[in-house]
Amino acid sequence: MRIDIATLFPDVCETYLSQSIVGRARAKGTFELYCHQIRDWAFDKHHRVDDTPYSERQGMLLMAEPIYRCFLEVKGERKPHVIYMSPKGKTLTQKRCVELSKLEDIFILCGHYEGVDQRVLDKIVDEEISIGDYVLTGGELPAMVLVDSVVRMLEGTLSQPDCYEDESHFNGLLEYPQYTRPEVWEGERVPEILLSGHHANIMKWRRMKSLEETYLKRPELLKTAELDDADRAVLSEITARYEENPKFFGGE
Repeated sequence: MRIDIATLFPDVCETYLSQSIVGRARAKGTFELYCHQIRDWAFDKHHRVDDTPYSERQGMLLMAEPIYRCFLEVKGERKPHVIYMSPKGKTLTQKRCVELSKLEDIFILCGHYEGVDQRVLDKIVDEEISIGDYVLTGGELPAMVLVDSVVRMLEGTLSQPDCYEDESHFNGLLEYPQYTRPEVWEGERVPEILLSGHHANIMKWRRMKSLEETYLKRPELLKTAELDDADRAVLSEITARYEENPKFFGGE
């Protein structure tokens, strides 16, 4: 996979995406990443890329021409899937990350100031993606979130597929609680079942706790999660316990 990011702050993206798991995957060639300074395609000696919008609103807007020139030169004969990071876009989900991880070529545009001239968005962008219902100063943080979440899905990034298949949202549910050494900390013990070595029982416990976490923290996810009869039976027990004793789940 190749990923290009067009931004006013390429060093910010470079620094983060050269670290940790993503950085190691990049170093060994699991994916290619190129961060491009939009100012390099400005058409005046001051490298200006913004101007005031045609409205009474204050602020500055990124101009279409430098972005378009950047895009044309970077893509060459390729046809990348172009994503604009925008609070007006569809909210990023784990399902979409999996879908994007199957693409070979992605070009990400980061806005700044009041945004980007709509004309260049209409001309080159395939989809707009948001990481949440709030507004940030620029698109760099969302772009890094997108790259991080997509690259994790690539073969070779993580040691085993279950490193991400068990994580929150991959299967529509939240992840079960996890524990490490010491066995007792501040008087609290690791659940005995995790020390049992009984794989089948541990897997059953994990599924139950995953359902419980989802029920407590993100119950709306249960409406679309793929559940079997055993899952529904466990949820019935969880619901019954909660209704009988709300404090069991931290209620009033």
